[in-house]
Amino acid sequence: MKIGLRIDVDTLRGTKHGVPRLCKVLADHGIVGSFFFSVGPDNMGRHLWRLVRPRFFLKMVRTRAASLYGWDILLRGTFWPGPVIGRRLAPVIRAVADAGHEVGLHAWDHHQWQTEIDRMTDEAIHRSIDQGMALLREVLGRLPVSSAAPAWKCNDLVLLEKTRFPFTYNSDCRGHGIFYPVVRGKPIPQPQIPATLPTYDELIGRNGISEKTYNDYLISLLRPEGLNVLTIHAEAEGMTCLRMFDRFLRMVRSGGRTMVPLGELLMDAHHIQQGVMVPREIPGREGWVSCQGEAPQEVLS
Repeated sequence: MKIGLRIDVDTLRGTKHGVPRLCKVLADHGIVGSFFFSVGPDNMGRHLWRLVRPRFFLKMVRTRAASLYGWDILLRGTFWPGPVIGRRLAPVIRAVADAGHEVGLHAWDHHQWQTEIDRMTDEAIHRSIDQGMALLREVLGRLPVSSAAPAWKCNDLVLLEKTRFPFTYNSDCRGHGIFYPVVRGKPIPQPQIPATLPTYDELIGRNGISEKTYNDYLISLLRPEGLNVLTIHAEAEGMTCLRMFDRFLRMVRSGGRTMVPLGELLMDAHHIQQGVMVPREIPGREGWVSCQGEAPQEVLS
């Protein structure tokens, strides 16, 4: 069984501290994954205004956000302009690529995308992607060929704008299989590789799941005959949860499973079907996320 490993890097702190630690642990296990970087201003602290929403406040309490992420993340960009991550920490990003990992674009401004995508025009979406791609090209010396929308927030405008960039694949939604998304009756030529497994912050503290039972529960969700894609975060599994993630990797290996970059899953895909992406709510996460749905019959025929 192959498990796709997607690593989202949302913040300056996660890039500076979480990414090198994850790279070391992955090297110890001989694992290569797919890193998706937010490279523009780190304004993630602006999410604090969402504390007025009961569901977001309860999530912050349930996941012990202050101890999990650190106050520098929770306050970043609130009282002073957020630093541009890709400029401040370019050597860290280059080191990930040099180690053989896939490097893709997560976002220019993660906070802006997550909170404003419903209102962004096609020009604003294109500008955001283009800024991120330009800085990653400056850092890597080449354009990245994959992307993953922040917080799985993606719509038809985003899918159309992404076709203007050389992405081999995108990972913008939650779902169950690799597919070509259909927009306005036509399939987008860039396949989607959806995340299939829940994240740490969606599971922990719910339904009796604790640090002691988390890994076992996650293993129980793996599908032997289906697509398996796990998303971890540099700010969680790369820092406070690093030891727990290391134990998870040992459990994966002992079960005869391997973890691979998402691009390898795409190479293994023999028949890619079509589908649509629709907004839905999922347990443990505030707000909507893009989810895989079935394409209309008239499109498939």
